[in-house]
Amino acid sequence: MHVFGSNELVEDVLKTDLCVGCGACVNLCPYYKTWRGKTARLFPCDLPRGRCHAYCPKAEVDLDELSRKIWQTTYDGSPLGNHRKIIAARAGEKMLPGAFQAGGTVSALVTVALRNGLIDAVALTDRQGLTPVARLITDWREVVNCAGTKLMAAPTLAAVNEAVGQGRRRLGVVGTACQMTAVAQMRTNPLEEEDFSDPIALAVGLFCNWSLDTRQFQQFLSAKIDLAAIRGMDVPPPPADILVLTTDTGTVEIPLSQIKPIIAQTCFTCPDMTAEFADVSVGMFEGRPGWNTVIVRSDKGAELIEKARGEKYLETEAMPEENIAHLSRAAAEKKARALRMLMRRNLLNNKNGRHAAVRMPTEIVERILKG
Repeated sequence: MHVFGSNELVEDVLKTDLCVGCGACVNLCPYYKTWRGKTARLFPCDLPRGRCHAYCPKAEVDLDELSRKIWQTTYDGSPLGNHRKIIAARAGEKMLPGAFQAGGTVSALVTVALRNGLIDAVALTDRQGLTPVARLITDWREVVNCAGTKLMAAPTLAAVNEAVGQGRRRLGVVGTACQMTAVAQMRTNPLEEEDFSDPIALAVGLFCNWSLDTRQFQQFLSAKIDLAAIRGMDVPPPPADILVLTTDTGTVEIPLSQIKPIIAQTCFTCPDMTAEFADVSVGMFEGRPGWNTVIVRSDKGAELIEKARGEKYLETEAMPEENIAHLSRAAAEKKARALRMLMRRNLLNNKNGRHAAVRMPTEIVERILKG
């Protein structure tokens, strides 16, 4: 693994608009802070190697090395990544009511993990006003308070770093694909510390195509609606092509064509749609409102699904093959688009004298681009 220091992180990520605001570099030291979707370094640092760089999902991410360490197998570029099975799920009858996104599967899984002591705390994304913020939760009853999509870059992993700094272990974390990549790097002891212990007991990933620049999005919305009146937001599956805001007085629909110009540019370099390094990945079930698509990737994830179902916190069904095929095509297309963008920006496999954002075996790159 190619690990550099804070100076390289600033030059290669912060100054090139690759930063996604995931929080992986925050709360490791006093130097990095995040505010309304933006990450900044407050003080200079000359350490040649640092966790800030090692954890970043946009700096020297070697997907083959990461796959070997997390899944004990090579990275093959398959659209949906390493997995055991794909099912449909939704929150069961014992789940506390809440403002769930789609089927409430994520909230149900995290609730069961906390209730059964499988994790001692979980890093989730909450909101202050409309701004996403990191929150560490230890009480399962509070999980539903963080339900619902935020659509904006969230510094969720800052809560993980803070918890580890406090000596906490057996942590859960819920995050997007890029955040799951950062979590995977955290788990592999990239600085080869002798006293290292993996602090992550459960990683739940969220399907993600893009996130919005927080400041631009809030500025955009403030010209149309009172931000304090917004209670939730969602992007329904195609062919809707709209953003739906839930407010105190009803709903507001905004064409996605107006939203797309404020997508964070770094999202176009991400080859992962389904959070391939999570224990369980969860997204929408297109064509069936109130249900989720769930990709079960690890033994730990499979055991949690079975426990949640057995305790009636989760209801599951088989996933139709046509839905799996559609998801696979969409994920493959995202990989190919991202590789083309990485190549265009000279960010793939350290070419033209630049540090790489992503490293991937050449034969896998060729296979993905050929489709």
